[in-house]
Amino acid sequence: MAGSYRRVTMPNKQGLELAGILEEAGKCKGEEEVCILCHGFRSSKDSSTLSSLSKALVEAGMSTFRFDFQGNGESQGEFAYGNYWREVEDLRAVIEYWKAQGRRVETIIGHSKGGNCVLLYASKYHDVPNIVNISGRFSLDAGVMTRLGGQEGLQKLEKDGFLDIKDGAGNVEYRVTKESLEDRLSTDMNAACLAIPKECHVLTIHGAKDEVVPVEDAYKFSQKISTHSLSILDNANHGYRSHQRDLAQCVLDFVKDG
Repeated sequence: MAGSYRRVTMPNKQGLELAGILEEAGKCKGEEEVCILCHGFRSSKDSSTLSSLSKALVEAGMSTFRFDFQGNGESQGEFAYGNYWREVEDLRAVIEYWKAQGRRVETIIGHSKGGNCVLLYASKYHDVPNIVNISGRFSLDAGVMTRLGGQEGLQKLEKDGFLDIKDGAGNVEYRVTKESLEDRLSTDMNAACLAIPKECHVLTIHGAKDEVVPVEDAYKFSQKISTHSLSILDNANHGYRSHQRDLAQCVLDFVKDG
């Protein structure tokens, strides 16, 4: 099915421009409905996971909008570690924008940290009936030490009030502050899951070979969310590098059933 592709920006509540890509499905229900896709940590709307998923949805007749959270990709603002609830409000601004354009938003999809974002959104705002969490992390205290460089990094953060995370060549990729670390550690996914109403349908997809977020986290979501479906993809990693088609089929089956 032929579609169209265009860049769209809209302001968030701080007045920062959020950049995104609208892919229209053509003359079908996609003309009215738009599915929102959210990227993960230090990623963007152009990630291969979101791009591939968007293409599959459009081909199946559903328009999509994938965007960059503030401080990421082409959106305005400063990148910051943590800030889970700030990204929820970015998503809120996007949804309100499309509703003001006369579009329906019935499905929001997030990959990795974006998965956390859509679940947190569902716990606070009860206006989107279908939520897809792809490889989100349940236990946000996990993975911190690895990212900070172990106990030595944590001690430096405590001493200096910040820690610069560097790549293999020694270039600073981003900064972690004590405040931003606390933001992550205080974000309670257990409480959020319990606050998602039963009228909201949640699908969690996770790769059995995920090297970033343990597959056990997916089972924790399944235990805590009242109306929940779980799909574990054998041999898939965190980015679904060799399983893009399987990932898309799981999402499509869920959306069609919804």
